[in-house]
Amino acid sequence: MSRIIAGAAGGTTLTSVAGQATRPTTDRVKEALFSRLDAYNVLTGAHVLDLFAGSGSLGVEAASRGAATVDLVESADRAAAVCRTNAEAINSVLGWTCVRVHRSKVETYLDRVPAGQSWDLVLLDPPYPLADAPLMAILGALAQHLAEGAVVVLERSARSGEPDWPVGLARFAEKKYGETRLWYLEPA
Repeated sequence: MSRIIAGAAGGTTLTSVAGQATRPTTDRVKEALFSRLDAYNVLTGAHVLDLFAGSGSLGVEAASRGAATVDLVESADRAAAVCRTNAEAINSVLGWTCVRVHRSKVETYLDRVPAGQSWDLVLLDPPYPLADAPLMAILGALAQHLAEGAVVVLERSARSGEPDWPVGLARFAEKKYGETRLWYLEPA
């Protein structure tokens, strides 16, 4: 069972998506990720986008730790319903609507983002089988919506090689945790 690790809603139990359709980020990886993001000082007051949100656990963790807004984007009905449940739980603890859920394919959501909309932190945890070409197209579309100093975190299988990053994004760090690798990107 997943939980919020720290912040205003620390200790809150989260609902998980039943079945094998999603691959939840382990508490170990989540804790390491958010420790690094805290060190980068990108959470407080951040506008956060969580793509391929699954249960929304990464996005709601960001909300608990002081993000100004969090948008969870998930296309699967069952997972989007779990995102709504977890968003409601965190919003209730925070006392306002910080986390919003968008039931949409990531590509469709990014196509509809208005010019001028930007995020300070983007979390992507796509299905491991997603090929590099569609993933790089998503990252390319996202690059135009990043605030100055933004951080993008991509979670992939540790067996996946480093992709050729799209124009507009550059890798500045990466870290492996067992079967998971986190890639840290910034606007180029």
